[in-house]
Amino acid sequence: MRFALLASAALLTVPAAAAAAPADLVIWGGPIYTAVDAHPKAEAVAVSHGRIAFVGAKAGAKALIGPKTRVIDLNGAALFPGFTDSHAHLGEIGERELTLNLEGSKSAAEVAERLKAYIAEHKPSGVVDGIGWIETGWPEGRFLERSDLDAVAPDIPVLLHRADGHALTANSAALKAAGIDETTPAPAGGQILKGPDGKLTGMLVDNAMRLVAPLRHAPTRDQRIAAFKAAFRVETAYGWTGVHYMSVSWPDVPLLEEMAKQGQATLRVYNAVDAAEAEPLFSGGARATPDGRITTRAIKLYMDGALGSRGARLFAPYSDAPAITGTFVTEPAAMRPVLARALAKGIQVSTHAIGDKGNATALDLYEEAFKADPAAGKQARWRIEHAQILRPVDIPRFHADGVIASMQPSHAIGDFHFAPARLGKDRLKGAYAWKSLLESGAVVVGGSDAPVERGAPLIEFYAAVARKDLKGYSNADWHSEEKLNRAEALKLFTSSAAYARFAEKDLGTIAVGKRADLSGFSVDLMTAPEAAIPQGHAVLTVVDGQVVYENR
Repeated sequence: MRFALLASAALLTVPAAAAAAPADLVIWGGPIYTAVDAHPKAEAVAVSHGRIAFVGAKAGAKALIGPKTRVIDLNGAALFPGFTDSHAHLGEIGERELTLNLEGSKSAAEVAERLKAYIAEHKPSGVVDGIGWIETGWPEGRFLERSDLDAVAPDIPVLLHRADGHALTANSAALKAAGIDETTPAPAGGQILKGPDGKLTGMLVDNAMRLVAPLRHAPTRDQRIAAFKAAFRVETAYGWTGVHYMSVSWPDVPLLEEMAKQGQATLRVYNAVDAAEAEPLFSGGARATPDGRITTRAIKLYMDGALGSRGARLFAPYSDAPAITGTFVTEPAAMRPVLARALAKGIQVSTHAIGDKGNATALDLYEEAFKADPAAGKQARWRIEHAQILRPVDIPRFHADGVIASMQPSHAIGDFHFAPARLGKDRLKGAYAWKSLLESGAVVVGGSDAPVERGAPLIEFYAAVARKDLKGYSNADWHSEEKLNRAEALKLFTSSAAYARFAEKDLGTIAVGKRADLSGFSVDLMTAPEAAIPQGHAVLTVVDGQVVYENR
């Protein structure tokens, strides 16, 4: 019992029972890319009970239209398997929308002006939190400093996080409230920056940020719900159907599950819990809501810091700071028992590593753990998050060890404006090496690291295939040989993203029987000129067969 399914020139078959009942949803009217190598394009898709019931010719889909079937005409827009952001910070995305948003600030002076306006409008009585500044291209040519903030906020504590989340600048009131002065020792894995005069600049890097953490009040349950709702709105409007949520605080796991139960979680979420809060995961094992909307199976560890704030751990000193080699945020000795326990419990590990020594050390630690239990290691699908700066000798180790490289294309097109200064020309050869990793046989997945970056899938796709900034600029230092072709880039956010969360049987391609997660964009990513890609927008976002965003 079967019916014909026409996709491109290939004739495929699926059970006729799938076609017997009218579909809930039919989509046609534009190119449909399946991310299935054998039949990459189709004319129409039909959805029943949250799963894909038909992929093929328009005539076949017409037969599935009943009186209650919703038919969506793409009007020339392109449809893809649901795009998944394989590395994002969901709660912080929502917070960016609800607090002082410093994204796009063009100078330290502009940050100060935004802070001044925020205080005037909101009249805060407690600590002012902000997020999103980054000094790249600022006329001041330096990090944000406390003096910038003191000029407009001399009396109330202010904590403004750099976009990468690995540093913040505190004003003098915040430093005083936290008891930080020039004699305060930097904690392990952190830096307290000082100027040439030996005075505090106000910038705290990595673990040093914990010194001001007591100043912040923990968000209420209602505030967390509001942040997640804001994040869901932002992400689905961009066209994401799923996100791998990194560094999750454990209380947010049951909260997200409850939101899913109430129908409030419009995005598919895969949680990687902060390792410091992961005891319930180790004790209880992986968990998921009955509908699969929220899954928790991974932990997040930090090997080193970020390149921009010179916290990424390098083998040799920074080219623009010869006294600095970066920081191990977590010492290798502290990671070993966590990795051993995760492997024994079947918990996936995602480790942040950016510098070449950070990445090499993370691979060393993974290999040690796998050597103790080779069978478990082959099934582990452990990940390195960012994998930004690699020695060429370490690139083949990802495939050899079965380690997934979880990378964010937009980091390259932003970082390359300062990475040559940080690294020098020689180390750029292994920087953001997407193509080399793929050609070595490694699985590479794509994400945005939002809110570190804007978080738009079309910017990420563009960065992967163009390896140019949003103005079209690049140079020889950007190593254009590392850019991907369109089919490779598509897999970063679809089929490979599904594999990275153990869901390739249900997600990642448009195929009969899979969950109906679909992303529609105004621009055809597979054929449009490079420059047109980031100018497009999402027109349709479908999760489990439900339209969660529409703008056609």
